[in-house]
Amino acid sequence: MQLGKLKFRGDQYIWFAVFALSLLGMLAVYSATGSLAFKKQDGNTEYFLFKHALFLFGGFFLMYFFHLLDYKYFSRISQIAVIVSILLLIYTLFFGNDINEAKRTVTILGITFQSSDLAKFSLIMFIARYLSKKQEELNSWTGFGIIVLYISVICVLIMPENLSTSLVLFFTCSMLLFIGNARIRHLLVLALAFGLLGFIGLMTLLKAPDSMLPGRASTWKARIENYSSSDTAEVFQTVQAKIAIAGGGLTGKGPGKGEQSAYLPHSYSDFIFAVIIEEYGLLFGGLSVIFLYLLILYRSIRIVIKSPKAFGALLAVGLSFSLVLQAFIHMAVATNVFPLTGLTLPLISMGGTSIIFTSAAFGVLLSVSRAVEEQSEGLATPEKEEVASA
Repeated sequence: MQLGKLKFRGDQYIWFAVFALSLLGMLAVYSATGSLAFKKQDGNTEYFLFKHALFLFGGFFLMYFFHLLDYKYFSRISQIAVIVSILLLIYTLFFGNDINEAKRTVTILGITFQSSDLAKFSLIMFIARYLSKKQEELNSWTGFGIIVLYISVICVLIMPENLSTSLVLFFTCSMLLFIGNARIRHLLVLALAFGLLGFIGLMTLLKAPDSMLPGRASTWKARIENYSSSDTAEVFQTVQAKIAIAGGGLTGKGPGKGEQSAYLPHSYSDFIFAVIIEEYGLLFGGLSVIFLYLLILYRSIRIVIKSPKAFGALLAVGLSFSLVLQAFIHMAVATNVFPLTGLTLPLISMGGTSIIFTSAAFGVLLSVSRAVEEQSEGLATPEKEEVASA
C-alpha cells in the first residue's frame, strides 16, 4: 500500500484495521466529549477532537517510523527500557500526580504520561528477548525464577494504582511463557502460587473493614460488591452504559445523536464502547469494532506462524494479544460482563500516552510483519539479519 510518498510495508490488513479504529475513535471522541467541552472549554467542542487527533497523528508517525526499523533492534532496547520502567514505576508510586485518588501519571520535563504504559510495552519486549535467547536457562528453576521476578516486580509496582492493567499484563506474560516453551511444571507452580495469593487477597479484601484497607483497595472492594450484587444498587456508570447500549439497538441513533454521553462518566475513555453502540448500533458499531480487533489478532497469528525468528514471533503474539485482550475487557465492562476496570479501548478512547504506546506497539508488530514479508520476497540480506541479532 502506498499513500503519496509514504510506502506502507507489512501486513496491509493490520494497517487497514489501525486506520479504521482511529477514524472511528475520532468520531466517537467528538460525540463523547460534548458535555466535557462545555464544562472545561466554554463549549469549544472541537478542542478535545483536535487534541485527540494530534495524539493520533503523533502516534501514526511513530508507528510508521518503528515499522521501518528492523524489529531485532528492539531486543537491545528492551534491556534498557525494562530497567527504566521499574525506576519510573517506583517514582510514580511516591511522586506521581494524584488524579481520581490514584497516582498513575508522572510529569518529567513538562511531559505527563502513565509509566505503566511504558512498563507494559517494555516488559513484553524483554520477555520475548529472554525466551528467544535463554531457552536453556528457562528450563531451570533459576532461569524461570529470573523472568518471573521481572514480571512480578513490574506487575506489583503497577497494581496499587492500576489493578486491571497489572492483571492483564500478568496474564499476557504468562501466556508468553507458555508459548515460549517454559516447562509445564514451572507454569503449574506459578499458576498455583498466583491462584492461592489471589484467593487470599480476594477473601481479605471482601472481609476487611473499609477503614483498614490501604490505598485503592476500598475501590476494588466496592466494584466487586456492586458487580456481584443482585439488587438494584448498581454503580451509576454501569446503569448509564446499559441505557446507552439499549438505546442504540441494532442500527443506532446516528452519529452525534447519542444522549447518554452527557450522563455517563468518562464516556470518552472508560465507556466509549457504549457510546459507539448507542450512535452506530450493535451491527454497524459494536460488531465492526469486534471484527477489527479480531482481524488484528488473526493477522498477528499469521505473522507468528510465518516468522523465522523466535523473537519476532513472540513479539508479535505478545503485543497483539495484550492489545486485543485489553479491548475485549473494555467491551466486557461496558456490557456489564466484567466489573469496572478503567481500561481504555486501544486507538479509540481519548488519551495521550496510551495512544502513543499503543501506536508504538503496532509499529513493532508491523516491523515484524515487514521482515516476514521481505524474507518471503527474498529481500532480506544476511547483513541485515546479522546487524540486529543482538
